[in-house]
Amino acid sequence: MAKNATSEQSLIKKVWNMATVLAGQGVGFTDYITQLTYLLFLKMDEENVELFDEESAIPEGCTWNSLRELDGMDLLDHYEEILKRLSQEEGLIGTIYTKAVNKIEQPVYLKKVITMIDEEDWLGMDVDVKGAIYEGILEKNGQDKKSGAGQYFTPRPLIKAMVDCIRPKIGETVCDPACGTGGFLLAAYDFMKPQSQDKTKRDFLRDKALHGSDNTPLVVTLASMNLYLHGVGTERSPIVCEDSLEKESAINPDIILANPPFGTRAAGSVEINRPDFYIDSKNNQLNFLQHMMLMLRQGGRAAVVLPDNVLFEGSGEPIRRRLLKDFNLHTILRLPTGIFYANVKANVLFFIKGEPTKETWYYDYRTDVKHTLATNPLQRHHLDDFVVCYNAENLSARKETYDAVTNPNGRWRKYDAEELLGRDKTSLDITWIRQGNDMEDVSLAELMADIKEKSNNIASAVSKLEELFAQLNIKED
Repeated sequence: MAKNATSEQSLIKKVWNMATVLAGQGVGFTDYITQLTYLLFLKMDEENVELFDEESAIPEGCTWNSLRELDGMDLLDHYEEILKRLSQEEGLIGTIYTKAVNKIEQPVYLKKVITMIDEEDWLGMDVDVKGAIYEGILEKNGQDKKSGAGQYFTPRPLIKAMVDCIRPKIGETVCDPACGTGGFLLAAYDFMKPQSQDKTKRDFLRDKALHGSDNTPLVVTLASMNLYLHGVGTERSPIVCEDSLEKESAINPDIILANPPFGTRAAGSVEINRPDFYIDSKNNQLNFLQHMMLMLRQGGRAAVVLPDNVLFEGSGEPIRRRLLKDFNLHTILRLPTGIFYANVKANVLFFIKGEPTKETWYYDYRTDVKHTLATNPLQRHHLDDFVVCYNAENLSARKETYDAVTNPNGRWRKYDAEELLGRDKTSLDITWIRQGNDMEDVSLAELMADIKEKSNNIASAVSKLEELFAQLNIKED
């Protein structure tokens, strides 16, 4: 079989088999994929020189040929020197090799990875094929529990459904301030690309329309390479390595698509001091929500994955009130557990900046819905009903399922903004479908996770009460 005729699945299998071998030698899957990225970029640069007579973008002495000719400790030493030099470069190269270090410490295995890459003509593959291969590897890595990479990987069916609702138009700018491996940006790119054959619009889409950031160097590397292999950001990566929350955004995008990290800020992170924020909080999701609300341009659209506590936590009430009064929080999609790497309860909030909310439509895709990452993963067709009814031209379909009298368990419900603003703490945490047996098909791990979540909530409430007692100088009996 010719090199460029290698099928996507066979190449993914080949790459993954090597990952399994390296895992046995103590090289983690994520570390391996990062090294694969570093080497693959060198290989494609060499192909660019040989096949298209282009000038190498790699500094002299750091090329693929210089690696191919070596083995043993000479190979290891030279590879580490290459990574050091390239991490100091500017532009796309510097982004791909952000803080690059070698994690394949045994020369024989480094040589095997180099040989595997050398057997393929990567530039001879169609852009879609190259992108699909790399995306497939990232997906497998995200599903591997040992790698811990799931935190960087949002289920692609959910991403596609969100993009199908937002419907980005070519010429608009799209941002993900916590971009992970770049799934939202790529989905938006794929949605916009067929909309026009105009060269100016295509160039803008490829080089200027997309913006992403992440504060983890290895993720910036993976995201930049993911976009590069899809033909995006070939001169300058649209991904930057930074903590989005540290300062006010320099851009005001037309669209925000994101699944920001949940929980509290990591130990050692720079203290957030944002005078533009509505509230001070150590809660990551509340801070990201504020950041995105502020950075979105007037009239801009957003679809953001956020955990349940954003809908009801007391400290977040000022943000929820702002969402209802200064933004059109028109739709909330309630998601089931079992679709993320962690057993979290999450929602997608859809909102528009610059107009007050009149009514908010809820879609409950949670009650009596069971998904697991392994045996029943979320697929795009599972959200067909939501996406079809989301669109304005299908509003009648929402209304048909809204009637609480004739269809009490319909998944769509509408609530007026006044009613939501009048709820205790402006809680947006609403459920109306009568649940079946919630304990059906629940694994022991899921049950324990649910118990742990409830226990943590109780512990948090007790801690806040103790603080309040201390402030009031009230002693317990």
